[in-house]
Amino acid sequence: MSKVLDLNLNEKQFLLLKEYIDSKRDTQGVLMQALHEAQEIFGYLPIEVQKFISHELDVPLAEVYGVATFYTQFSIEPKGKHKIGVCLGTACYVKSSQQVLDKLSKELNIKVGGTTDDNLFTLEATRCLGCCGLAPVMMIDQDVYGKLEVNKIPEIISKYRE
Repeated sequence: MSKVLDLNLNEKQFLLLKEYIDSKRDTQGVLMQALHEAQEIFGYLPIEVQKFISHELDVPLAEVYGVATFYTQFSIEPKGKHKIGVCLGTACYVKSSQQVLDKLSKELNIKVGGTTDDNLFTLEATRCLGCCGLAPVMMIDQDVYGKLEVNKIPEIISKYRE
């Protein structure tokens, strides 16, 4: 293992990433491929992983960080097991989706963009989810909840705590 790393993360995961990088080293776009694979393996791209990729590809850390933070499919913060997206598009906003978002924030004790301490939930505000007729709408993972009522939030969340 490289001395550049703080091996707080699982060494086996780093070995898997190294094998992947070694198999793709001579391909075009290897940095993007490595970042995608790293996110698959680790769930997000902490600085230790970025340093590892920088070292393995001989690419400046600033470039790795720049790519990781530019593209929205990458996350440098851990995400919860369940991703909650509350639509704040016009139709949903008019139908009180902000109150839904506020209730979720209070219920989960996190701010928008945050992840619960137990890494179970990540709360995000989204734009149109394409379900305007069901406004207000939220998604938890692939499950769509429409015509939401704020008082139903605790019951819905409880299904995902089990």
